[in-house]
Amino acid sequence: MHVKFGDTVKVISGRDKGKVGEVTKIFTHNSTIVIKDVNLKTKHMKSREEGEPGQIVKIEAPVRKSFKDPFEIYSWTMKMVCPAC
Repeated sequence: MHVKFGDTVKVISGRDKGKVGEVTKIFTHNSTIVIKDVNLKTKHMKSREEGEPGQIVKIEAPVRKSFKDPFEIYSWTMKMVCPAC
């Protein structure tokens, strides 16, 4: 993959277009990455003990790259942000 753990990437397509975040996890087997504060999903957690209330938790779901043309940077759903800029 073109991105590494700790890289700063910008989402260039989809619901979170324009958001910038840091790569926190990489899954090479299916070419997905998890970006901090991007692609947030809501998970409803059941209570574990009696008397404890349930919770609604926001989790970061993986972002998948586009498979149209893996050599063209604009066909990916994310792009690198220059650290010097």
